[in-house]
This record gives sequence, C-alpha cells and structure tokens, in this order.
Amino acid sequence: MGRVVEHWWSEATAVPSPNQDSRPPASAPRLIVIHCISLPPGVFGGPQIDALFCNCLDPSEHPTFADLDQLRVSAHALVRRDGRVHQYVAFDRRAWHAGSSSYRGKAACNDYSIGIELEGLAPGGYTPVQYAHLTALVADLMAAYPSLTPAAIVGHQHIAPVRKTDPGPAFDWRHLRRLLARRLDVSPSRVAELNCA
Repeated sequence: MGRVVEHWWSEATAVPSPNQDSRPPASAPRLIVIHCISLPPGVFGGPQIDALFCNCLDPSEHPTFADLDQLRVSAHALVRRDGRVHQYVAFDRRAWHAGSSSYRGKAACNDYSIGIELEGLAPGGYTPVQYAHLTALVADLMAAYPSLTPAAIVGHQHIAPVRKTDPGPAFDWRHLRRLLARRLDVSPSRVAELNCA
C-alpha cells in the first residue's frame, strides 16, 4: 500500500527533473492529466524517457530525437508498461507537461494539475498492470490532496484538443472508473464524470 510522503509517492522510484518550478500561490493540485509517451515512438522499456525529462537525451541516438534536443519538459510521474513508476517532480511543484491548455475555462493547467505519463502510444493500448498502478497512484493522490476529486481526471486531449490526442482512443476510461470506484470504495456514479472536460 503506497502513500504520498512529503509530496513523493512511496511506491515510485525518484528521478528528479530540473524541469519544474513553484506553483503560483494558492494553486493546490485539483486536476490530474493523463498523457502517454514512448521513446523512440513504439519502443518501450528503455532509459530515454528519463533522459528526456532530465535533459540528458542524446539527439544522435534516433532520428526522431532531433526535435526534442532543446525541449524542456517533465511530468510528475511515469507508469511504465510493467507497472514500475518513476516520479520526476514533487506533487506540490509545477511540472512542465500540459503546455498551452485549459480546463473548464481556466487556462495554464500546469499551475494546478498533476501530470501522469503512461508508457504507450495514443493509438495503442495499455497494460492491465499500468491501469492497476495508475489507480493506486491516483487514489493515494486523492488521499493526500483533498482538492483532487474523482471527476477531475482528464486526458491531455481534453485540455489541449487542437494540439494533443493522448492518451488516445485506446485508453479505457470506463475501466479506470471501475477500478477507482473499487479502490476508493465508492459508488461508480461518484466517478461517472471522469474524463468529461
């Protein structure tokens, strides 16, 4: 059973990223944004995601990395295909994951959100163990931050629909709702709005 201790998840491996800063005053986390990533595209399990978020990615390693050379991005956490979780940014800090974005009329989602990457591709699917570990992390975040609610979980596609498509059509929101309701021991109707941006 995990828990959030001083804004770090006890079940995660810490891989601190320099790509983070302070949240604006009175900007407690109240939104969870789910993304997906694979580097190179369609390749799983390597060190390249950690390298990207820590500004150590070698642009000569793969043709698709050239465009990422000067990119300064991060997420709070990554859930790998095998369920292992890496955490890059403390949850009380601002990670640089959402870019130009808006949730229910409020812009700058990085200010008030927690970004979680799933290792995968938007057109592809995700593994059962990823859903299990994502659910555990989200439930522990809700326990640690009362400002988070089951309805406040969206995909990057919902807050930046013109630019982004992740986590994509293969992400099973219904399954996440069921798992989260079971984990939180609440009625599925309590999480019925999940992903409705």
